[in-house]
Amino acid sequence: MESDRDRWDRRWDAAEHAPPSPPEALTGHEDLLHETGWVLDVACGLGGAAVWCAMRGLDVVALDVSPIALERAAALADAHQVGHRIDLVRVDLDEGLPPEADGAFDLVVCNRFRDPALYGPLAERLAPGGLLALTVLSVVDREDRTSPHAAAAGELLDAFGDLEVLRHDEGDGVASLLARRR
Repeated sequence: MESDRDRWDRRWDAAEHAPPSPPEALTGHEDLLHETGWVLDVACGLGGAAVWCAMRGLDVVALDVSPIALERAAALADAHQVGHRIDLVRVDLDEGLPPEADGAFDLVVCNRFRDPALYGPLAERLAPGGLLALTVLSVVDREDRTSPHAAAAGELLDAFGDLEVLRHDEGDGVASLLARRR
């Protein structure tokens, strides 16, 4: 059986680098971010969101299972002269969040990675007033409604009901949530 790391290494090795950009759920609401602080980027992939945050002056802990993704994220960070602001950590998130993810973060980002077992720990990592920007695959408007990787309708609202929801979108097979810890 192929490991998560092998599958993601293959995907990231073939992927084109995109320019640094805000997390999907934060797009259009970038003004809510602090000018300083800490970001936890879960399943950071090629590092586009991590580098974007670092370019804005934030310090980032970026997690991913793929060494290839982390190497490419480091190269992107160095190309934008923010490598000193990003701590890249290789971790299998099936084992939970690593010690490097302990603490209170001003922004917790998770783009296109879904593990409901991490929903509670992600919310717990938010500092008071901290933002959660989460985007996952969803069964809403999706042909394959049985995918184990897709969230059920309303899943994000149910999971993060204790947070102040600033934005929630579901459709076209994607669900996004932007929420703030009260």
